[in-house]
Amino acid sequence: MKFAAIDIGSNAVRLLFCNVYDDGGKVEFTKAELIRVPIRLGEDSFLHGSITKQKADKLVTAMKAFKNLIEVYDAIDYRACATSAMRDAENRYDIVDRVRQEAGIKIEIIDGKTEADIIYSNHIEEHLDKSNNYLYIDIGGGSTEITLFSKNKAIVSQSFNIGTIRMLHNQIDKDYWTYFKKWIEEITKGYKPLIAIGSGGNINKLFKMSGRKINKPIATVKLKNLYEVLESYTYEERVHKLGLNPDRADVIIPASKILLTVLKKAEIEKVHVPQIGLSDGIVHQLYDKYMEKMLTERE
Repeated sequence: MKFAAIDIGSNAVRLLFCNVYDDGGKVEFTKAELIRVPIRLGEDSFLHGSITKQKADKLVTAMKAFKNLIEVYDAIDYRACATSAMRDAENRYDIVDRVRQEAGIKIEIIDGKTEADIIYSNHIEEHLDKSNNYLYIDIGGGSTEITLFSKNKAIVSQSFNIGTIRMLHNQIDKDYWTYFKKWIEEITKGYKPLIAIGSGGNINKLFKMSGRKINKPIATVKLKNLYEVLESYTYEERVHKLGLNPDRADVIIPASKILLTVLKKAEIEKVHVPQIGLSDGIVHQLYDKYMEKMLTERE
């Protein structure tokens, strides 16, 4: 079975195709293809309050291409979710209507809690050691989702309007940033030592740059050293010398700052990076929905 997930983020829009195999009750999710288009809706939304026609045109074009690919790949079902940038845009519903009419894609604008819930649908807790406590950190262009796990259960989860695009353009209020740091300190009291689980394009990129093997954690001190190296380069040097994509070379700095701040406030020494995120959670929910439908039809 193949499912498709569209993640319309503040920095980029993504289309994930995922194969799902059910081997005698053991379900396996395997990524088949990921297409990423850096439209940066957040630059319009966070700075000007609405999305310009130029970027709306790009989004519509991308959605038309995604719809064609979904049909070619014979995906059983798909779901398109828009996050922080679309949530903040005054003309969000006009854009949703235009995409539906011109591209045939229905977009859901999800709130922060729903975004965190979808990410949680990856069932990360099933793969965690019950004897440890974990802090899940998902950093996007417009928001950061934090979930605290203890004994394989989510204790608390919250979404913050703190993201790489917002930080890049100085759109995060100092008082809100202080509240964010204090919240991390408060909710992690009594759950230490903690291990972090990180997701999002920038965290995935930091992990790859660290040279760590898959399924091996990266030390916080290693991340700090990597951040210092990245910050020592200019934007142009990060693109030409380090080989970063132009739309990654600037936001990787604020992403590192957000991640290191959380790790410091929670006193965390290592981070696991399973390379999953919102689109993976969408696929999990689509599969659950499909199986429920199959069971109902059998009855």
